Amino acid sequence: MAAGSGGSGGSGGGPGPGPGGGGGPGGSGAGPGSGGELHPRTGRLVSLSACGRTARRQQPGQEFNHGLVLSREPLRDGRVFTVRIDRKVNSWSGSIEIGVTALDPSVLDFPSSATGLKGGSWVVSGCSVLRDGRSVLEEYGQDLDQLGEGDRVGVERTVAGELRLWVNGRDCGVAATGLPARVWAVVDLYGKCTQITVLPPEPGFSPPAPIPTPPLEPSAPPEDSTLTEQATSGDEAFMVSPAQPRPETFPNSLESHNDFASMELSEVVGNAILSAYNGGLLNVNLSSPPAGEGLGSGGAATSPILTSNDALLFHEKCGTLIKLSNNNKTAERRRPLDEFNNGVVMTNRPLRDNEMFEIRIDKLVDKWSGSIEIGVTTHNPNNLEYPATMTNLQSGTIMMSGCGILTNGKGTRREYCEFSLDELQEGDHIGLTRKSNSALHFFINGIDQGVATPLTPPVVYGVVDLYGMAVKVTIVHNNNHSDRLRRNNAILRALSPEGALRRATPATQAEPERLLFHPNCGQKAAITHEGRTALRPQYGPWCGEKPAAGTLTGSEEGWRSRSATDDFNHGVVLSSRALRDGEVFQVRIDKMVDKWAGSIEIGVTTHNPAYLQLPSTMTNLRSGTWMMTGNGVMHNGTTILDEYGHNLDRLKAGDTVGVVRREDGTLHFFVNGMTQGPAAWNVPPGVYAVVDLYGQAAQATIVDDVEVPPAPEPLSEGNNQVSPSSPSSGAGGSDLRFHQLHGSNAVITNGGRTALRHNCRSEFNDAIVISNRALRDGELFEIVIQKMVDRWSGSIEAGVTAIRPEDLEFPNTMTDIDYDTWMLSGTAIMQDGNTMRNNYGCDLDALGTGARIGMMRTAKGDLHYFINGQDQGAACSGLPPGKEVYAVVDLYGQCVQVSITNATGPMDNSLATSNTATEKSFPLHSPAAGVAHRFHSTCGKNVALEEDGTRAVRAVGYAHGLVFSTKELKTEEVFEVKVEELDEKWAGSLRLGLTTLAPGEMGPGAGGGPGLPPSLPELRTKTTWMVSSCEVRRDGQLQRMNYGRSLERLGVGSRVGIRRGADDTMHILVDGEDMGPAATGIAKNVWAVLDLYGPVRSVSVVSSTRLEEPEGTQPPSPSSDTGSEAEEDDDGEEHSLRGQSQVAMMSTSLEFLENHGKNILLSNGNRTATRVASYNQGIVVINQPLVPQLLVQVRIDFLNRQWTSSLVLGVITCPPERLNFPASACALKRAAWLLRGRGIFHNGLKICEKFGPNLDTCPEGTILGLRLDSSGGLHLHVNGMDQGVAVSDVPQPCHALVDLYGQCEQVTIVSPEPGAASGKSAGTQGDMEKADMVDGIKESVCWGPLPAASPLKSCEYHALCSRFQELLLLPEDYFMPPPKRSLCYCESCRKLRGGSQEGAWKKPQNLYWSRGGSLSSLPGLHPRVNPRLEAGTMTKKWHMAYHGSNVAAIRRVLDRGELGAGTASILSCRPLKGKPGVGFEEPGENCAPPREEQPPSVLLSPSLQYAGAETLASKVQFRDPKSQRTHQAQVAFQVCVRPGSYTPGPPSATLREPPDPHFSPAELEWITKEKGATLLYALLVRVE
Repeated sequence: MAAGSGGSGGSGGGPGPGPGGGGGPGGSGAGPGSGGELHPRTGRLVSLSACGRTARRQQPGQEFNHGLVLSREPLRDGRVFTVRIDRKVNSWSGSIEIGVTALDPSVLDFPSSATGLKGGSWVVSGCSVLRDGRSVLEEYGQDLDQLGEGDRVGVERTVAGELRLWVNGRDCGVAATGLPARVWAVVDLYGKCTQITVLPPEPGFSPPAPIPTPPLEPSAPPEDSTLTEQATSGDEAFMVSPAQPRPETFPNSLESHNDFASMELSEVVGNAILSAYNGGLLNVNLSSPPAGEGLGSGGAATSPILTSNDALLFHEKCGTLIKLSNNNKTAERRRPLDEFNNGVVMTNRPLRDNEMFEIRIDKLVDKWSGSIEIGVTTHNPNNLEYPATMTNLQSGTIMMSGCGILTNGKGTRREYCEFSLDELQEGDHIGLTRKSNSALHFFINGIDQGVATPLTPPVVYGVVDLYGMAVKVTIVHNNNHSDRLRRNNAILRALSPEGALRRATPATQAEPERLLFHPNCGQKAAITHEGRTALRPQYGPWCGEKPAAGTLTGSEEGWRSRSATDDFNHGVVLSSRALRDGEVFQVRIDKMVDKWAGSIEIGVTTHNPAYLQLPSTMTNLRSGTWMMTGNGVMHNGTTILDEYGHNLDRLKAGDTVGVVRREDGTLHFFVNGMTQGPAAWNVPPGVYAVVDLYGQAAQATIVDDVEVPPAPEPLSEGNNQVSPSSPSSGAGGSDLRFHQLHGSNAVITNGGRTALRHNCRSEFNDAIVISNRALRDGELFEIVIQKMVDRWSGSIEAGVTAIRPEDLEFPNTMTDIDYDTWMLSGTAIMQDGNTMRNNYGCDLDALGTGARIGMMRTAKGDLHYFINGQDQGAACSGLPPGKEVYAVVDLYGQCVQVSITNATGPMDNSLATSNTATEKSFPLHSPAAGVAHRFHSTCGKNVALEEDGTRAVRAVGYAHGLVFSTKELKTEEVFEVKVEELDEKWAGSLRLGLTTLAPGEMGPGAGGGPGLPPSLPELRTKTTWMVSSCEVRRDGQLQRMNYGRSLERLGVGSRVGIRRGADDTMHILVDGEDMGPAATGIAKNVWAVLDLYGPVRSVSVVSSTRLEEPEGTQPPSPSSDTGSEAEEDDDGEEHSLRGQSQVAMMSTSLEFLENHGKNILLSNGNRTATRVASYNQGIVVINQPLVPQLLVQVRIDFLNRQWTSSLVLGVITCPPERLNFPASACALKRAAWLLRGRGIFHNGLKICEKFGPNLDTCPEGTILGLRLDSSGGLHLHVNGMDQGVAVSDVPQPCHALVDLYGQCEQVTIVSPEPGAASGKSAGTQGDMEKADMVDGIKESVCWGPLPAASPLKSCEYHALCSRFQELLLLPEDYFMPPPKRSLCYCESCRKLRGGSQEGAWKKPQNLYWSRGGSLSSLPGLHPRVNPRLEAGTMTKKWHMAYHGSNVAAIRRVLDRGELGAGTASILSCRPLKGKPGVGFEEPGENCAPPREEQPPSVLLSPSLQYAGAETLASKVQFRDPKSQRTHQAQVAFQVCVRPGSYTPGPPSATLREPPDPHFSPAELEWITKEKGATLLYALLVRVE
C-alpha cells in the first residue's frame, strides 16, 4: 500500500527518493501529487496564486462564503495536509472550516460552504464535527473560530481510517472514524478567514501506544460507554492545574458529579425513558450504511445512532410564520412588522437531563410590546397543532415570559429573576436545562437565574416563541469557545461563593497583591508596561514608533494599523483579580484624542475577565455590571442615576478616576481623589474593576498607593446615605422606599429609591410602584420626575391606597382599582376609579423633568398634594384614619423614571445640593456699576450698617438683627443679598420676607424704635410674610412647610433674594434659582425685611438691577433706527457718538468664570479665554450678570482657518456657576438666547434669520459687544456700532456667554476707549474746514491713510469679485498688498464694519461694489504720482469721485496712471455742457494727440450710483472658474480729484433709474480737463 501511495503521489515513484519526495516509502515529497497544492477547481469567489498554494476569497467585505478549496490529490495515510491562515477580517462571524471528502473535485459541483458537502464528507467547524452537513460531535478539539492570522491547521487520514485534526502542530485527537481510503482535503475560506497558504506536508505523530478510541460512526458503542467518556470529561473540568491559566475543558452539566456511577445510571435511565416514550417516532436511521463503512473492527454491522445523541436543532414542524435556515439551527419569523405571533418553534428531540438548550437573539424589531418567550413542553412536535403563542397552551407547558414563569398559560411566579426577557438585546443568550433532580433552570447570558419550577416532567422538548419584538434566534451549540468559557465561568461561580477555580488553586498560592490589567481585553485595546497601562494603540507605521520588545501584550499584528482615532470603542479592560472590600482601583488618564464624543467609563463587574466575551462597550453588558458614564451611573445597561457626580466626559489628561466597593456593599466612585458619594447598593463581593477606554480616552495607567477616604457616617435610619447630587439626597434619613412588588413593566433600582418603566417607547402602562410601608399621618412621600418621553399622551398618576402590596394584583393602571384607592390623574381626583372632582389645583400632565410631587395624609384624614414643595390644598377627605395607606405612583404615558427625595414631615425636601461653595461654585461679586438697593437706617439694635448701607453686620448676640430695604419693592423687582459671614455656634437660619410696615414708622437710627421686635416672627404690627428655614409664616402663623431649599443650609457666598410677583405672590430665590411661590395675596406696597438670626452674622446687597434715578437724569434708550441713507452718511459719526455716550461701559472687574468648557484655558487675570484643543468644548461665561445700559465687549484675538464657522455670542438666564456645559452652545436647551452666523437661536431653535452681520466672517480684531436696554432688549454691537435689538424681553438676571467654536480660538474682554463706539479711527481727522465747500457743494474728503481692514476670507461675494479680477490678468504691481485697503461692500461685510468705514464715500455698499484686488476684497492701487508732487499733498484735501469704465480700458488707464486721453472709456472724451459745437475727437489708436491741443475732458461723479449706471459703466459677461456659472460684471475707478480742477453740472447720460437722491441733480457730474488733476485710488468691481 505504501508503494501505491507513492505512485499516486507522482513524486515518490518507489522506495528510493523521488524528485518531490523526502525519501522512503510513499514519497513524502512536497512536489505535485504530494498534497501540497490546491485543486484548480474552486468555489466561485476563490482565486489561486503562488503555484496553486495560496487561496484568497474575493470581495471579503461583501461575501462570507463561496470560498471552498480542495487538495489537488487525495490524501496519503499518515501525512498531514496543513494550511496557514494568512488573513482574516472582522466583518463576519465564523471562520475557517477544514476536513475531508470522498467527492472528486474534478467533477464536484461546489456548494456555497463546506457544510453543504454530502456523499461522504467530514468537516470540522468551530468545535463541532459534521458529517454530510449534520453534527456528529459537538465538543471537539480547539475552536477554529478563535484562530488568528499565522495559526496553522491541518487534517490527517490515518492508516486505520481515522480523521485527526492538527492545530499549530498539536494533535487534537480522533474527530471521526471509518473514512474511505480515497479522500481529498477540504478547506472552506468562510466568514472571517479570507486567505490561506498550503504548507509542505508533515508526517503525523501518533502516540506510541494510543488509547483505543471507540468508533463514533457509523459503528456506535453502547450508550453507557459514551456516557462514561462524557462524565469523565465533566469531572476533569474541575481539576485545574495551578500552572494552567484557564481550564481546557468544562463540564457539560450544571452539577458537580463526584459519583461517576450515579451519572451513568441517570443517563442510561433517561435514554431508556426516551426510547420507551418516543417509540417509532424517533428519528432512528435504520438504513444500511454506505459501502465500506458498515463494518466495525470485527466485521459486524454497526448499530444505528440513537436520536438522543443527535445535534439539538429546531424541529421541521413549526409555527406558520417560521422560516428555518442554517441546517435548522436558526428560526426567523416572517413579516415581523405585520405579525407579532405564530412564531413557535420546538427542538427536534427531547432534552436530556442536565443538557443545556441555549439560543442567541439575532434580530429584534422595535414595533411591538413583549418579546421572546422560552420554556419546555411535554407535547411531541410531530403531533402538536401549534398555537399562535405558547402561553395559549393549557397543558404540559412551562414558559418564561418577561421576568415571570407561566405554567399552562397561568402565572405561577411573578418575579422569577432580576432580568426580563423583554429587555434583552440582540446578541444576548437565553438558555434552559432540566436537571436530573427534575428542577428547571433558566440562564441569561450564562447566569443561572435559579430554580424556576422544582418538578419538571422527565420528557420535555425545548420550545421558543418568537413573539412581539423577537424576530430571529439561533441555537448555540457551545462551538463558540469564548461563549462556553463565559458560561461555564458563571457555572463555577454558582457552585460556590468562592468559585471552583479558587478551590482548585493550592492554598499556598497567594493572590497577587498588586492590581494589574488582565491580558484578556477588548479587541482594539492593548496592555503594556507589565500590565499597568491600557491603551487603544496609537503606534505603528502611520501613528508613531513601534513599542519596545516585550512591552506590548498580545498579537502585534492587531495593533500595527489601529489608532485611537480610527475607532471609539472596543477598549474594555478589567483588573487581573477581584477587588477586596475597601480597596480603591484608580487609574490616571494618560492620553486623550479630540475626535470623538464621550470619554472614559469606570465601574465593576461580577464577570471573570478570563472567561468574559468582552463587548464593544461595557454598558452593553446586561448582567452583573455597574458603570459610571458621563455624570450618571448605569446598572446592567440601565441608567439608575442621571445626575450623580463630576462629568467624566469633561476630564483631561492627568486626571484620575477610581472606584471602591465598601464592606457594606455600597459602590463609590472617585474623581481626582474626591469621592462622589454612593452610586449603588448591595453590590456583591468579589467584583472586578472595569475601565472602558471609550471615545476620547485613549490611554490609562493604574495608580498605586491610593488611600480610601473614610466613608460618610450613615444616617440615623439604616444606610440611606446617597450622593450629594443624587435625586434622593435629603436632610433626613427616611426609610421610605419602593416595594419590591410592582407592575410588570416597572424596574426598581438604586436601593429601592428609583423606579423606571422599561421599554418606555413601546409600553405606556403596567408600571405601578408602591411604597414599602404605610405612610404615617403628616408624613410626606415625595418623588422627583427624572425622565420623560414625548411619545404618549398622559403622564404620571399619584395617590394612596389602603391595599397592602402583597394583596395587590397590579392592574394596567392604578385607576382601574375599584376599592380603597385615591389617585390624582391630570387635574382629576379619582376614588376607586371614579372621578370625584375636576380642576384640582395642579395638573400632573403638565409637569416636566425635575418637578417634585408629594402626597401626605393628615391626621384628619385629608389627602394633600405638594408640587415642588408647595401645598396644593386638600384633594379629598374621608380617608380612613385608622387604616394604613401606602403611597402609590403610576409611571404612565410620558413619565418614565422617578426617584424618592426623602422629604418626610417638616424636613427639607430640596433636591439641590448644599449651598456651601464647592469646587464648582464661585460667588458672584456685586455689580461694579452700583448696587440696586440699600438697607434702611432703621434696623435691629445689634445691627451695624457699613459700606454706605449695602452691608449689614450683627455685632453681638444671635437676635435683634432686623434690616429693611430703603424703598418699597416694585413688581418683579428682586432684592438679593449675599451671606458674608457665619457664626457656627448658633442654630437657626436667616429669615427674610415682605412686610407692609414702613421702616420709618419704627423710628430712625440703629437703636430700633419702640416696638421693633428681636426677631422677624414677632413682627406683627403690620402684615408680614416670611420664610424661615423651609417654613412659610404670615404674622408668625405657620402657613406651609417644606418650602423650597432650607435656609439653614446657606453658606458663605450663598445668595438669597426675595421677589414680589406680578400675580401678588412672594418668591424666594436661592443662588439665582426661584423656589416658586411661597405665599399669595401679597399687598401692593411692601418692603423687603431680613432677620440676621442665628448663624448668619453678615450680609451684603448684591441686587443686579440699577438704582432708580429721577426722570430727568435717566438716559433715553438709544434707538436702533439709523435713519435715512443721507443721515447715516452725513450724520453717522455724530449720531453714533450720541448713541454711545448714552451707553455706559462695564467695569474693568469683568472676567470669565472658572466654570467653562473643558478645552478652555483662562489667562490674563481670567480676562482672556483660549481654546487649546479641538473645535468645540469652548464655552465661557462672564462672571457678572448683564446690567441694563452697560456694554460687555470681547475682542477676537485669533482665528484658525482650518475650521469652519466661528464664535457664538449670547446670554443665559440660568446660574452658570454649576452648569455642565455641552460641547457647543447650540446644545443649550434651557434659558439661552444665542447669535450664531446671521441667525438668532432660542434654546437650540432658530427664531430669526438675517440679523446683523455674519459672525462667522468676523476677522481678527473685531470687537463684539452685548447690551441690555432699559426695556430688556438685547443689543449686538460690532466694533462699537449698535446693530439693533436682537432679542426682546430677555429675563434678568442673565449672563453673557461666548462659545469659542470653529475658527475662533481666543477672545479677550475689552474695556472700550471713549469714542470707540463711534466707529471713528484714531487717525481719522473728523473736522472739516469751510474752505472744503466748493461752489456750495459739500465735498467728500479723501482722508489720509484709511484704517487697514483684515480680509474677510469667508465672504463669498468678495471671493467672486476677486476671481473676476484675476481673469483680467492685471499686473499685481499696480495694486497694494492684499491685506491693505481691502474692503467689500456687501450687506454682511458692511455691518461687520459697523457701517461705512469711509464716512465720505457715498454708499458704494448699496450697489454691492467690491474695492481692490486679489483676495477677499480688492486692495487699493499704488498711486501713479507726479514726481513733482508730494504724497502728502495728494492725500490731504483732495476730493473723492468715481469714474465708470469698461474692461477694455482698465489696462490702459493703469498704464497711464490717470484718467485722460486714450482711456477708451465712454466717459473719456465728450463735449462739455454749455459749449455746444465744441468737442474733441478721439485720436486713433496709433496716433498721438496734437502737440498743442487741450487734453480731453474727463467725466467724474461724486455718486457711485450714477457713475456705475450701465450707460456709463458697460457690463461684461464672464464664467466663474469655480462654480462654472455665468455672471455679469462692471468696473469703475475711485479717484482723488484736486479741488478747483473740475466743474460740476447736471447729468448728461440717460439713466434707467432715478438719480442718486443724496446729491443735487445740478451737481451730479464733474468735468475736468486739467492734466494731473486726477489720481487713481482704487479699482471697483460689481458682479451680478
